[in-house]
Amino acid sequence: MNLSRIFRRSVRPVALSLDPQLRREIRQSFDEAASDEEHFPSTIDPRILHVQVLLRFFAPIGNKRLLDVGCGKGRYARVLLEQNNAARVTGFDISERMLNCVPPGIGKVSGIMTELPFADSSFDGVYATESLEHAVDIELAVVEMCRILRPGGKLAIIDKNAEQWGRLKTPAWERWFSRRELENLLSCYCRIVRSEPISYWDDEKPDGLFFVWYAEK
Repeated sequence: MNLSRIFRRSVRPVALSLDPQLRREIRQSFDEAASDEEHFPSTIDPRILHVQVLLRFFAPIGNKRLLDVGCGKGRYARVLLEQNNAARVTGFDISERMLNCVPPGIGKVSGIMTELPFADSSFDGVYATESLEHAVDIELAVVEMCRILRPGGKLAIIDKNAEQWGRLKTPAWERWFSRRELENLLSCYCRIVRSEPISYWDDEKPDGLFFVWYAEK
């Protein structure tokens, strides 16, 4: 299967070369954002559906090994650990300044999504919330997340819908993807794949901006 064709039909055109200069630009952007608590908060309301779908999808969590890819300040990881104190949660982010805000008890590793510094089958669960859009090379980032997931492990991705491109101001490198495009890519590496639209709150209908993709390897 030609994976390049899967993604380049309707995703906004963008250079796919994550060269050292672009890496530095992205890292600097998030380093600067680390001081912006208003737009990049350290905490999140656990009632928000983006949190609830992760808690439900990975349950029972127990002492599972979970990786938050593009964790920022670790606000999702914080909730997962608070509600499952035996879990072994690691936060991964390009910005060390963001990682400095991750609470104690959560592992912290810095790097880029297309070169995850973990061995094959290292985690029982992997999730990426509004972070895959910053990977630049979406295909390679998905390959990496699937590689480090153990057979039978679960992967969840929450991100924006390419059909809604233009609704929000975005940095030049950001890419959104469609529901079917990401399903097709995940299906190359996982045996079960599904997706659904998602809102922020139970009493709000999804408006098409966000989807959650679920996969089991």
